[in-house]
Amino acid sequence: MTRSLVEKEILRRWGLAEAKRYDPYKTARTFRQFLVIGRKVRAGERGIRSVTFIDKKDSKGNVTGRIKKTIILFLDRQTDPLT
Repeated sequence: MTRSLVEKEILRRWGLAEAKRYDPYKTARTFRQFLVIGRKVRAGERGIRSVTFIDKKDSKGNVTGRIKKTIILFLDRQTDPLT
């Protein structure tokens, strides 16, 4: 569900070629995820709002539910290498 919403926004902003190139595990990351791999989001770039779900666990490690979290994604085309 969230993948299709992100794809629609990419299509609206950058066109079909970029929407086809979209891979949620390689081309789209959060601000901090890009920093970890040595890239920075350029000033003024606008992110894409998305949703992820985090497992909620009890003290024994058993999953007891899921927490919905809003995240902001950026595409690799919106970043530059860290200098």
